[in-house]
Parts: sequence; C-alpha cells; structure tokens
Amino acid sequence: MTTEPVAGQTPEVEIEAQGDLPPDAADLARTKVLTLLDQVREPVLSVRIRLTRTHNPATERPFVAQANLDVNGRAARAHVAAETMTEAIALLRERLALQLARLRRHWEARRGSVPKAGEHEWRHGDEPAHRPDYFPRPPEEREIIRHKSFSLAQESVDEAAFEMDTMDYDFHLFTEINTGEDSVLYRTAPTGYRLAQVHPHSDRLGPVVAPLTVSPTPAPRMDPAVARRRIDAFDQPFVFYTDESTGRGNVLYHRYDGHYGLITPAA
Repeated sequence: MTTEPVAGQTPEVEIEAQGDLPPDAADLARTKVLTLLDQVREPVLSVRIRLTRTHNPATERPFVAQANLDVNGRAARAHVAAETMTEAIALLRERLALQLARLRRHWEARRGSVPKAGEHEWRHGDEPAHRPDYFPRPPEEREIIRHKSFSLAQESVDEAAFEMDTMDYDFHLFTEINTGEDSVLYRTAPTGYRLAQVHPHSDRLGPVVAPLTVSPTPAPRMDPAVARRRIDAFDQPFVFYTDESTGRGNVLYHRYDGHYGLITPAA
C-alpha cells in the first residue's frame, strides 16, 4: 500500500540563531526545510532548527546547522557543519532528505510493502561526513556538564541502527530486546556497525540485516570518574561501561563544545 504525501503541510517552525550570522539565514533555513515536507507521507507535527557560529580560530567549519522534526511521533534529526552558513543549510536539507526517506521506507515496511534486501539503508559509509568539529578543550578544563537519564528503548539491533541513523547519532544506547542486555551500537569503517553489551550474547541476537560485529568483551565496571580518566587517556569519542553501583550500561561521551555528557538508564 502506498500513501500519498500530505499536501500543504505548515507545521510550527521554531528557529534558534546564535552568533554572527547572515541576516537571511533563518528565513533561508525555514524555506529549505519546509520544501522537503511536500514529499512526506505522514503529518509533520513540529520543526525545530538551530543555527550557530563558533568563533574559535581552530575551527575550520564554524557554521553549524541542526534540525529536529517530529514526523507523526517519530523523530528525524540532522546535524551538519560547513565553512559558510549557506553551505551548512544546503547540507542540512540534503541530510534531512535522507532521514525522511529512511522514515518513509520504515512506514512502508510496517504497512506490508517490505523493501527488497538491496534497498536497506545500511550504507552510511557512503554518505559524506559533515559533522561539526570538536572544540579542542584541554583535558584539565573538561567537565561533565550534561547528564541525561531516560528509559532505554527495548529494540533489536536493526531497529537500533535505524533509530541511530534517522537521529544522526554517533552511537545509540538501548536495551537489546532478545538478550535483555544494555547495549551500545556504533559505526565502524567503512559501512558496518559494532555492538557492545554489558554481558555479550551474540548467539541470542537473532537475525540481523545490518552488517554487524559484536564485541566479545563485557563492558568494564567503573564509575564516572574512572570513565572520565579513560576517555581522557585514550582520546575516545565515548566510553561504554557498566556502572559499578547500578549494574546498568552507561555512556560517557565527548560533546562538540569539548566537555562531556553522561547518559544513564532511568531506574
């Protein structure tokens, strides 16, 4: 079954602009994003756009554009950086078009029109990398400035890969539904995914479409202070670990501002 695009969508658009930006940047971003909605087959409930410019001389691509769309209860997100704001907005539209295409295939599959094997979008390695640069903050100045705690989604590896890609995340913390284990999924070059679990159970994952390797090593037990020392020592983008007090999988990660964020499952 094929659903026609929802014509004339005019969702509420919220735009946040920070830094020294061209005067027409907000209007341009609004126009570029709204032109995508004519092809969306589900109602778009809200659009949030954030445009920023950093003034760090070490940043080669100081203009950052981010958009979050609520598409009938499912989220689509894109986050890009470029040398100019005009280029960043163009890249943002391109990235969002890809995310919306993924959502469309997802809904078509749920309605019974299952994509052919060759149509699965596991080819993220072919996509251009336009993510923002990390601010080179010295380790002694870094702090954990954001702590997010929420109930982890219980889903399969393929569902986690789909969510990670449509949300444009570098990693995804979730509870793998077949094993019941807190797990983190992340990308590996050139086109694969890697799964790490609190207690690995690769034999119980079931069929997985995404090209996947599984770490055979249990997540190390530590507290946030030890995780911070590890991420500093090895300059890793994130550290997945088992919290020694809760026994749950946590992720300490680098933020683009050079500080750290911490994700923990809700009790």
